[in-house]
Amino acid sequence: MRSVPPMPPQGKLDYGGRAVPLRTCVGCRVRTVKSELLRLVVVGSEIIPDQRGRLQGRGAYVHPALSCLELAERRRAFPRSFRVAGPLDVARLRAHLAGLDAE
Repeated sequence: MRSVPPMPPQGKLDYGGRAVPLRTCVGCRVRTVKSELLRLVVVGSEIIPDQRGRLQGRGAYVHPALSCLELAERRRAFPRSFRVAGPLDVARLRAHLAGLDAE
């Protein structure tokens, strides 16, 4: 009989000796540790960054890089991930990410 290598646990990643939640970036579609992504929420028709992860509403996650934001916009991923109809304003999010890149 053929031996099968052990499979890693699904849905969690061993990160520093403990299991942590994974999330998927809506831009590049890469699954990574939740703490490495920026949570976004919709307020009205505007997407805003949720730094503390406490704002109400459905959240979506993106890497804190302008390249992932541009990918998400090009793929029209935000209306799908937030389950809303119509275009969403990303100006505030773009300014936030530009400020992070400047640092």
